Amino acid sequence: MSLPIIDLFAGAGGLSIGATQAGGVVKASIELDSTACETLSMNGHLHGVVANADVSELSGADLRLIAGLSSADPLIVVGGAPCQPFSKAAYWVENGEEARYRRARAAGEQTEKPQLMSEPRPDERRNLVMEFWRLINDSNASGFVFENVPSIRHPKNRPVLDAFKNAAEQAGFYVTEILGKAVEHGVAQKRERVFLLGSKARQPEVPAATHSLPGKENQYLLPTLSTGEALDGFDHKRFFEPEEVVQGRWADHLKSVPPGGNYKAHTAWAGHPNPTFVTETRFWNFLLKLDPAKPSWTLAATPGPWTGPFHWNSRRLRTVEMAALQGFPTDYKLSGSRRERVRQLGNAVPPPLARAMVAAVMESVA
Repeated sequence: MSLPIIDLFAGAGGLSIGATQAGGVVKASIELDSTACETLSMNGHLHGVVANADVSELSGADLRLIAGLSSADPLIVVGGAPCQPFSKAAYWVENGEEARYRRARAAGEQTEKPQLMSEPRPDERRNLVMEFWRLINDSNASGFVFENVPSIRHPKNRPVLDAFKNAAEQAGFYVTEILGKAVEHGVAQKRERVFLLGSKARQPEVPAATHSLPGKENQYLLPTLSTGEALDGFDHKRFFEPEEVVQGRWADHLKSVPPGGNYKAHTAWAGHPNPTFVTETRFWNFLLKLDPAKPSWTLAATPGPWTGPFHWNSRRLRTVEMAALQGFPTDYKLSGSRRERVRQLGNAVPPPLARAMVAAVMESVA
């Protein structure tokens, strides 16, 4: 049975792609960012009607009208409210204390580690989680898929997640909470995401893994998809992007970092004869380079100039490669500048992971 689906906070469309692959029919995609809307429209057969709108200004009736659904039609609402308010970065100390602590530690000095902020920075987007719930309830949806970063389970953020979950259960939904691992569903990336799966009919089941976790091979599962396998064929010159060329202060250092390594290759700890860095004085993803035999680390939406993962050929990843590491279709089109494409991909839900989650809700609703 094909069920109608509406995607809120649609972004680059990862959830919609997965929903379509699961057998759903995406009727509408709602997104505030105009560039992301252009991406959705360029792949319109996967996203239904694309509405450039603020979800907080819409009603459940508005959603059904946009999607061309009557009040009696079944509906699954999917979406991931902006994750930035719940990410670890929302608690980082920015006054230089962390850097001073790392330098002192590297020098062997005894010093007190700076405390993280006790409360996240003010961010109105935290309220969008409950706006997502409001539209599920107001549209009389049969089921839903909610997605966000793992740190939404942090004690400081947990009340937001629990408020959503409790409201859904009080409204008659069966809710299943899952920490989804992309590598377990055929994605060459160690990305994890929290999902709430809701159904008014019965408890959604946790989707079964199809692929082994790295280093934990299972004869009953497919092997982990490696970065080398996912990026095969994209090193051709026709995919070249000028921004992939690495130039500047640390370009030569990057060249001598081995696949799977980072800046620590240039430390005394690693045995470098002329170390440039001291271990533990930089973030772990500084000059981080992919290993073609393993899955990628999580791709960032707004990486710094020396933030990895870099390609093992000592260049930045091409956006087609980032799309491949997220599990997007090879013919998927992305709008905007390179920076905008990177941001869209870094914020996206891997479609194979989305497919598993949406399929679980569809099975529980049908």
